[in-house]
Amino acid sequence: MNDRHGGLPVLLALLLASSYWGFVWYPVRLLNGMGLSGLWQLLTSYGGALLVLTLARGMRLRKLRGHALDSLWLVLAAGWTNVAFLLAVIDGEVVRVLILFYLSPLWAALLGRWLLGEALGIHTALMLLLGLSGAVVMLWQPGALDRGLGQADGLGLSAGFAFALANVMTRRLQALGDVIKTQLSWIGVVSVSLLWLLFRGEAWPSVPLAGWLGALALGVFGFMFMTLAVVYAVSRMPVQRSSVIMLFEIVVGALSAWLLAGEVMGWREWLGGAMIIGTGLIAVRGKGNEH
Repeated sequence: MNDRHGGLPVLLALLLASSYWGFVWYPVRLLNGMGLSGLWQLLTSYGGALLVLTLARGMRLRKLRGHALDSLWLVLAAGWTNVAFLLAVIDGEVVRVLILFYLSPLWAALLGRWLLGEALGIHTALMLLLGLSGAVVMLWQPGALDRGLGQADGLGLSAGFAFALANVMTRRLQALGDVIKTQLSWIGVVSVSLLWLLFRGEAWPSVPLAGWLGALALGVFGFMFMTLAVVYAVSRMPVQRSSVIMLFEIVVGALSAWLLAGEVMGWREWLGGAMIIGTGLIAVRGKGNEH
């Protein structure tokens, strides 16, 4: 399947999901301030979304016949990218983590070429160059990478690679349908969160009911629809292109931080944001030229 069958709905789904992920830091911070740690938030939000979607649509596990290995890779990659990224931005420097995480389009292009046979054409090369350059312009700080890689840096880098792998597996498993692929992704998040909680020995948090309900609402009304949007779009567009378009998340993140947290946007943010938006224009102009 190529992106000619998706068109504008695919692009809008990616931009909607990117906008959500660029803004989601705000409610997550509010919940964390109420005493609900990142791992417990993930477990509650994705567990609730998985339960609601499964009750509504069922879980057709028989579809996994013949796709067991690829499905397992999707579970592991989707689980790791969410948990590792969240732990990285909590424990490390956000700028360093984001720079390393947003190498994901590079991994997506290489994995897409290796696992899906997607050509590395001129439009893809331009998107990679412009999108990654825009991300670096927005996020770079003098001396940011002068020091060696720490634990948070390693988590951020691995989260970006896992994100690219999850997108490749999502496109590779087109025969499964969007719902079951979404459920597999959430099973991964719940499983990795549980294992990490056990590993860290985190006790049941003392959080008011509003905190638990907030995390549940974030999952059922936020993560559920945005994950479905990503799965829908990635299944219908080459991952080299979709992963770069999703860099729009950085623009939304910078704008929301400016409006809600009083963080000033300088020339780097405006220039980098314009470069990232330009990647979407190249993607639309090059639609259908690469398969």
